[in-house]
Amino acid sequence: MGFQRALSGGRTSPRRLFGRHALVLLRAAWPHAVGPGLARRSEVVALEHGALWVRVPDAGWRRVLHRMRRTLHGRLRAVAGDLAPARIAFLEGPVTAPSPEPEPPHVPGPPPAPPEAVVASARAIADPELRRAFLEASARYLQRFPSEDR
Repeated sequence: MGFQRALSGGRTSPRRLFGRHALVLLRAAWPHAVGPGLARRSEVVALEHGALWVRVPDAGWRRVLHRMRRTLHGRLRAVAGDLAPARIAFLEGPVTAPSPEPEPPHVPGPPPAPPEAVVASARAIADPELRRAFLEASARYLQRFPSEDR
């Protein structure tokens, strides 16, 4: 009923919509709220009694982040909205390294121009489309497997 109410424009809180999935969403929001450097040195571990529990590697980090908790809470609220907890608490322990960002797909650029000897050989190919494909394949091959004597 709550989701239908939200779809119809009614006022349903995000907490009510996401319920038990709020922790998963806050884990995803944490790096965006605190930045990549702090995200690598901290880990969201629990959401209990209105507090978001964040693990940090040692007492030094716990003290620093405790002093920054209002700023961090404001940033988290800016990212997560009403899903942000009432407070942030810290505990010490080993922090699990975040998974690395996926590499963007490689988009090859245009192949380099093939050597003049290959271009001269390609002139013997009558079909222009086949000649173009031959020159592209030759250029890619020669780029991939360079030779000292060419």
